[in-house]
Amino acid sequence: MNMKSFLLVLLSVSALIFAVYFLRDVYNRRKTFSKTSWVPLAGIGFVTNFFDTLGIGSFAPTTSFYKFTKLVDDRVIPGTLNIGHCLPVVAQALIFIAVVEVAPVTLISMMFAATLGAVLGAGVVAKMPVNKIRLGLGGALLIVAFAMLAGILKLFPSEGNSFGLTGWKLIVALVVIFIFGALQTIGIGLYAPCMALVYSLGMNQRAAFPIMMGACALLMPWCSLKFIKEAAYDPKAAVGLTSLGILGVLIAAYIVKSLPLTILKWVVVFVILYTSVMMFRSVKKKEADAAPPEAAKS
Repeated sequence: MNMKSFLLVLLSVSALIFAVYFLRDVYNRRKTFSKTSWVPLAGIGFVTNFFDTLGIGSFAPTTSFYKFTKLVDDRVIPGTLNIGHCLPVVAQALIFIAVVEVAPVTLISMMFAATLGAVLGAGVVAKMPVNKIRLGLGGALLIVAFAMLAGILKLFPSEGNSFGLTGWKLIVALVVIFIFGALQTIGIGLYAPCMALVYSLGMNQRAAFPIMMGACALLMPWCSLKFIKEAAYDPKAAVGLTSLGILGVLIAAYIVKSLPLTILKWVVVFVILYTSVMMFRSVKKKEADAAPPEAAKS
């Protein structure tokens, strides 16, 4: 078995194990589902995963949708993102790993480094109180917005021709993507930061897709098991993301393939920034509500 086949099998097995636990937990919690219509939940999954496949990212836009519509409680947004987007991201990874050649050592080592960071991070995030999650999401959204803005304004170094890393560049990539993997569990998303990392190390733009999608596809099933164990997600919203999310991936990858996305990226940046401000305001409001009357007056 060659390295590419090994990766495809590994991702498929990881996704299958996750799917068994996910569907079993959803079935056990079916009586606790909210009365929210399936239409917006599935629609968000389709739209965000469609543009995710084209390189926009799905975590920040999904968080914005949830915050504006109040469909999902802030506390369980990180778990819902990781669980609900898991299988669509696996579909993306299987497609791009199969068609884009990246040096095997670079691809595999970066995937495993991100996964280790995510597994360690998920156990912490799943037990965090709502205000800390809001602070984390607010900060994460700011990072994603500025990473996207840097890409739009072409502030990243020009892309190189390399499809692999060696020496100190590989070490730097592993350390940084380990951190990105840990941050993924709080909702920062891996795509925009990973693309910035790949550019800065002189790799070709196309190399970013199998790396970032492969890393997410490997880390999300395993970190999601921790969110499932702690019941730190919205099961109905997660099913909504998954249900039409995979369809969005297939249409984007095989039918649409590319779009002029600059205007959309500007819109997404402004929406993400606004959502970040809303998260910080929610933290401030909750702290004010919790403060004693004497403290509130002072």
